[in-house]
Amino acid sequence: MIQPLAARGMQVFILIWLGQVASLTGSGLTNFALGVWVYQSTGSVTQFALISLFATIPRVIISPLAGALVDRWQRRWVMIIADSGAGISTLLLFLLLATNKLEIWHIYLVTIASASFSAFQWPAYNAAITLIVPKKQLIRANGMIELGEALPQLVSPVLAGVLLANIQLQGIIMTDFISFLFCFFILISIQFPHEKNTIPKKIAKSSLMKEIVYGSQYVFQRKGLLGLLIFSAVTDLGLGVVQVLITPLVLSFASPTALGSIMSIGGIGMLMGSLVITIYKCEQRAINSVFIFQLLGGLSILVAGLKTSVKLSALAAFLFFFGWPIINSSTRFIFQKKVSSDVQGRVFALIGGVTGISFPLAYLVAGPLADRVFEPLMSANGLLAESIGQIIGVGTGRGIALMFVLMGLVTMLITIVGYYYSPLRRVEKELPDAM
Repeated sequence: MIQPLAARGMQVFILIWLGQVASLTGSGLTNFALGVWVYQSTGSVTQFALISLFATIPRVIISPLAGALVDRWQRRWVMIIADSGAGISTLLLFLLLATNKLEIWHIYLVTIASASFSAFQWPAYNAAITLIVPKKQLIRANGMIELGEALPQLVSPVLAGVLLANIQLQGIIMTDFISFLFCFFILISIQFPHEKNTIPKKIAKSSLMKEIVYGSQYVFQRKGLLGLLIFSAVTDLGLGVVQVLITPLVLSFASPTALGSIMSIGGIGMLMGSLVITIYKCEQRAINSVFIFQLLGGLSILVAGLKTSVKLSALAAFLFFFGWPIINSSTRFIFQKKVSSDVQGRVFALIGGVTGISFPLAYLVAGPLADRVFEPLMSANGLLAESIGQIIGVGTGRGIALMFVLMGLVTMLITIVGYYYSPLRRVEKELPDAM
């Protein structure tokens, strides 16, 4: 049997981080390639979009139970089991494809299974950080997490396109499975410091339902944390709308090549923002970083809707995605500091569930609003053609542009309101550190 290595602090975290980056990159390759396969096989946008929906819904539904179990069990073993489940799901996909039995509904089921395991893995990973990383290194560790998510987003689509032409879908899925094995080997080979003494005995004797409810009560009883949770969920809704509509907005005045360039520049912005938060530890008044970069994000969304300019859209994408990892790292850092270790699994699961539902909600709302309300308003003969149309233009895509302008204004307004909500602004001062 493999004996866990007795590494310490950041050494342990860096090893885990490397495994997670490999796993995320492998999953990114598979997700991109499967999306291409489904769309080319069916020609249906709806069946293509269902993959994203099935990848999101399980996390929302399972998160409360997952968080309670994460706090009952050792976080390392939760991650090992979750990684194993995701790896087996990927292997099953490979076998179906290798035997020419792969069908669309198989992909949906595997996506649901992988997302369900992810619902356990995500809160366990985030809750484990405070056990592993010294407090003074927390913000840097969170920056590395954002960097680990940015790299696969930037690399996976390009790499998957190359690999599809050379090793095809079957080879990509096997590559993904190998990345799971790498992650599994790291987790099974190390021991998380201080983990054995962090789970109170009273949790094991308590009702599972009570523990699930307690996780929500813990946040609801602390106005600053509740404000931060609601603030994150609302702003994530705006991000979801932007992600859904950025493609039709840019394609209304530019080529697919230009769209690809804009998305790549956004990815570079995310990468640079992740590096900044990793190298320059901005843990002093992290809530200020949330407000500043959320305000910048709202301004970037607004600017993207003002003109049909590739350069302006690229600048807006860079600034928006530059701030996003800083916002995420700072938010996670605050929760890690202020939430007791034995409740963190439930709290991070609650965060994942609440913010996770923002994206499918945005997917459901954004399209119909654009097609049935805003695009007609901004057509050549629309009701707003002679007013707002004189500023941002009229015609195809200008209704979506108006949605961007409004979403940017709303995001900035929410940020200002959040700043003037004292429990949120003073969350780092008024709540004692739990670490």
